[in-house]
Amino acid sequence: MSGTIAVMVVSGDWLISKPRTQIARLEKSITSGISTLTFDTSALGAYDSALVCMLFRIYQACQQMGVAFDDTSLPKGPRELLRLAVAVPDANASKKESEKSNIWGKIGARALNMMGDVEDQSRFIGEISIASVKAAFGRARYRIVDLLSIIQKSGPEALPIVALISFLVGLILAFVGAIQLAKYGSEIFVADLVGIAMVREMGAIMVGIVMSGRTGASFAAELGSMKVNEEISAFRTFGISPIEFLVFPRIVALVMMFPLLTVFANVIGMLGGMVIGVGMFDISYEQYANRTLSALDLVQISTGVGKSFIFGIIVACIGCKMGLQCERSSAGVGQATTSSVVQSITWIIVADAVFAVIFTIFDI
Repeated sequence: MSGTIAVMVVSGDWLISKPRTQIARLEKSITSGISTLTFDTSALGAYDSALVCMLFRIYQACQQMGVAFDDTSLPKGPRELLRLAVAVPDANASKKESEKSNIWGKIGARALNMMGDVEDQSRFIGEISIASVKAAFGRARYRIVDLLSIIQKSGPEALPIVALISFLVGLILAFVGAIQLAKYGSEIFVADLVGIAMVREMGAIMVGIVMSGRTGASFAAELGSMKVNEEISAFRTFGISPIEFLVFPRIVALVMMFPLLTVFANVIGMLGGMVIGVGMFDISYEQYANRTLSALDLVQISTGVGKSFIFGIIVACIGCKMGLQCERSSAGVGQATTSSVVQSITWIIVADAVFAVIFTIFDI
């Protein structure tokens, strides 16, 4: 010891397989009377991670006692490993910092996160718009075979589940409505009820909800798995835009299929209402069909079909966006899939409410 500078002599072999000086004894030698601790490694023999562990424990003891730790005399290998270990932040540091932050800090952090989300959404919409313009001029980079495959999966393969749900919805609407109309002897008007409800609201909404859980979640899982496997990064490395090659065909496919599925759902739902009207009440097939056709017109039908275009864009965009933004883990893929379904259904309901207000204002 010279003044307040202590020199720790490290000699011999420091190997895990051989006995060594107990680190606890070395830690006790660090006292508050020392200002700086340095090392003499001239007699140091073979060493492995045991030496680094000892130095790290000594460093922690110096930090607790307020002693300066001078590692310049250490061999380069242990010195670099020690500095790397010291540079790693405490795993609970961020948690402790967040716990100490006040309410204004939390509000500011939440506001910054929201601004980041808005920026990401704006960038995503902008890239889709650019891809659409390129596609209009035949310059978008995607494969027609991929588009046809997505159309097959999101269109014809979705017919069974759409038919089942729409038939049951039409059946339930007819059953509930007919019970009330029967009190006034107006059972025939169940055809009006089911027809108008299906073409204006229920057909498009049920297709949107079913496709959110079926196709939108599939988009999120597919793109999320590709991101985890670094396939998205590979596209960017080769200069291929993932928006053009992966997202744009999925949006086009759903926009094309949603109106057709909606028309199909409307027809199946009205058939479900016919089963109740004809089976429970004294209504013939011809009467029910004629009453349904007289209650509907082109405006009624176009409202639901027009909504389906917007619902298709919502489901496709949210599913693809969640997939591209998921974390690089299996848990992240699952979370992105769940978030895709929840957000799609929520925005479909919000969009339908906006359409209801618009249709009321313009008396449609």
